[in-house]
Amino acid sequence: MTPNALTPPSFRSLPDLAVRTLGGAVVWANDELFAERENLIRPTAAVYQPATFGHKGQVYDGWETRRRRVAGTDEAIVRLGVPGVVRGVVVDTAWFKGNFPPEISVQAAAVDGYPSADELVAADWTTIVERSPVQGDTENPFAVDSGARWTHVKLTMHPDGGVARLRVHGEGRPDPRFLDAGPVDLAALENGARVTSCSNMFYGSPQNMLLPGLARVMGDGWETSRRRDDGNDWVEIRLAAQGTVSLAELDTSYFLGNAPGEASLLGRDGDGDGEWTELLPRTRLQPDTRHRFVIDSDRPVTEARLDIFPDGGMARLRLWGSLTEAGRAGLTA
Repeated sequence: MTPNALTPPSFRSLPDLAVRTLGGAVVWANDELFAERENLIRPTAAVYQPATFGHKGQVYDGWETRRRRVAGTDEAIVRLGVPGVVRGVVVDTAWFKGNFPPEISVQAAAVDGYPSADELVAADWTTIVERSPVQGDTENPFAVDSGARWTHVKLTMHPDGGVARLRVHGEGRPDPRFLDAGPVDLAALENGARVTSCSNMFYGSPQNMLLPGLARVMGDGWETSRRRDDGNDWVEIRLAAQGTVSLAELDTSYFLGNAPGEASLLGRDGDGDGEWTELLPRTRLQPDTRHRFVIDSDRPVTEARLDIFPDGGMARLRLWGSLTEAGRAGLTA
């Protein structure tokens, strides 16, 4: 089977930094009369059931404001679950056909700490997507050309209407102070790691393995189709920064009849040109189990590879360790 590459040209292959399952939140909107702002960052695709009316009208799975009778715009501010570099956004107007905004724009801000909604409204905002037309009932993608680190984004509708989902794709850039506080999960999305490629992601994205918290259902993890050859499935991960791995967790929770029979871990130092070395030899796994393995290696790595044999699903992958001096320096460069 042809590998599923998770690297550009498409920014949509990068993690959604705003999604609720990664800790994102819609912290403010100037209006949400018809449909609440929180829907913008739900992880699932928007759904629609016709002729479903509440007291305020048709129920929409998105953010919808009232019809403006005075000049102005409607805005919503999203706190990213993981601060980072935004490479592109998707403004999804699914099911909004006669009530979508004709134009949108997106701004971003970097605000330290835990600001209030009022403080965010008054923050210094930078435009990352200029005022642009959008189509209704469509995923409208916009590439972003900025290498800056952001903590919040603001979606503006010109002048009003409804948007089902806002996806903010990019690369996590955590505060290095938190990574210095003790052992850190070098494979966590919230620490800046991301999947770069995998062999198969038929049932679930491998990015799910790097989400915070425990999986709640089988669909929260990575799952491949059934193999009908002699090969095996695998996933490669760019770690948060160069570090040494001391503990690995391979969690097959909720995978009962479709857990891998065995798994192994490799690591390498370098962007695709280093030599792979063994972190965990091929090891038997059990279904529906959080497996923890001590890693006896002091070799610095920037990438990891998980091989599962022959196929199946993995709920979470954790690689606990410490940053090297070079790794920390790279985060602050």
